[in-house]
Amino acid sequence: MSEKHVNIVWFCTDQQRWDTIHCMGNPYIETPNLDRLAASGVAFANCYTQSPVCTPSRACFLTGRYPRTTKVFYNGNDNFPKDETLVTRLFADRDYTCGLVGKLHLTSPQGRMEKRTDDGYSFFKWSHHPHNDWPNGENDYQNWLRSKGKCWEEIYGGRYTSMSRWLPIENPGFHGKEIGVPAELHQTTWCVEEAMEFISQSEGKPWLISINPFDPHPPLDPPQEYKDRLKVEDMPLPLWKEGELEHKPPHQQKDYVIGGQNGATDSITLLSEMDQREKIRDYYAEIELIDDQVGRLMDYLEETGQRENTVFIFTSDHGEMSGDHGLYWKGGYFYEGLVHVPLIISCPGTILEGVVSNALVELADLAPTILEPAGYEVPDSMQGKSLAGLLKGEADIHIHKNSVYCEYYNCMMGCHEDIYGTMYYDGRYKLVNYAGKEWGELYDLKEDPHEFENLWDRPDMAALRADLMKKSYDQAIMNNLDFSMDKKFEY
Repeated sequence: MSEKHVNIVWFCTDQQRWDTIHCMGNPYIETPNLDRLAASGVAFANCYTQSPVCTPSRACFLTGRYPRTTKVFYNGNDNFPKDETLVTRLFADRDYTCGLVGKLHLTSPQGRMEKRTDDGYSFFKWSHHPHNDWPNGENDYQNWLRSKGKCWEEIYGGRYTSMSRWLPIENPGFHGKEIGVPAELHQTTWCVEEAMEFISQSEGKPWLISINPFDPHPPLDPPQEYKDRLKVEDMPLPLWKEGELEHKPPHQQKDYVIGGQNGATDSITLLSEMDQREKIRDYYAEIELIDDQVGRLMDYLEETGQRENTVFIFTSDHGEMSGDHGLYWKGGYFYEGLVHVPLIISCPGTILEGVVSNALVELADLAPTILEPAGYEVPDSMQGKSLAGLLKGEADIHIHKNSVYCEYYNCMMGCHEDIYGTMYYDGRYKLVNYAGKEWGELYDLKEDPHEFENLWDRPDMAALRADLMKKSYDQAIMNNLDFSMDKKFEY
């Protein structure tokens, strides 16, 4: 990547699994535009989030610092730490125009528009989720609908008209069939329209746009026309092996019976195989809508002559269980479906093209990565490791880190509040240690890629488990070293 000023598109979906892109091996979904993006850049096959829930993950990748360090390791926080600096603030300080469309979620949006930190965004179109849950025009997507003469409650064909509380508010017009809203009125569509408006206003200065649609986060209510593209009977079933939960942690056994996320979702025990396939169909339909909008934005950049001077990042904050192991949504789990996320980085003519990297990388690496092509030094305070050398072909494309790290420390109110778990994964073995618990998880993903067999209690795995526990401890300490106080003197 050159050191000239480049523009940056940072497209972050919400709750999208790593295995939901056609060119990366999923035969059930069509994502021609994400495939096109990957063909023009580097697709990372092994990217991991540092938290399986929203706020700590987003705080991490926007600061380049791990959740435990930022102190933002749970959803629902009232404030964002004043001593944490977002990478967007650094860009704004260097004459970039920075904008955000959609979700931010660095603080709680419950019953209010979330409190902003000094984030550097001069263009700010906020919509945490599409539902009409905030007063006084705070949800900019709802303002957009009203400007078109549309009423959310009249066009929305989903089960819930509000997500502002739990349990959500039922839609009185719901007749048992989710139809979402028409694609042209969808929040994901709005996100891209606002992003293009921002770009059109930024001529003459380098810009960064952060695009954060709510999709494919539940409730799964894609436009009907996207559901019609996919046949339910053709969809795969969730990953499941009879008897696997007998050796899994108690909170997973409980959620299998009462519903994922500690009872917030449907229990898979009450769903037929066709119901399970339908949920996957709806999830894929939402992602196909995302794909169309990614393509629309790529076309716009090409038409305006900005594509080759724009770093385009596509990723997600965390994944979704999708029924795997009998679980839905998210929580104190560390399965691949939840912690393994997509990552594609493209800038035609300046980074490698059409390459798939098998390197272990983390979302914490994104902030330092985007500073480098813009010609800026990475602050000592950032704990992530820049991917720039891989992207430019100056380092082995398949080697970056020896292991990846993820944590869940009582991250959500009312869900797994006794779970304080840390994941260590070295590309073969995954160890999950739950603080204060006798049980844990250990998987050999080379022999058991679907994580059916928990090896934690096997006597023949005791030495391996002890070795991985030491490595996990070391990693947690070393990852969270903080040099932000600027060590300069001998004493």
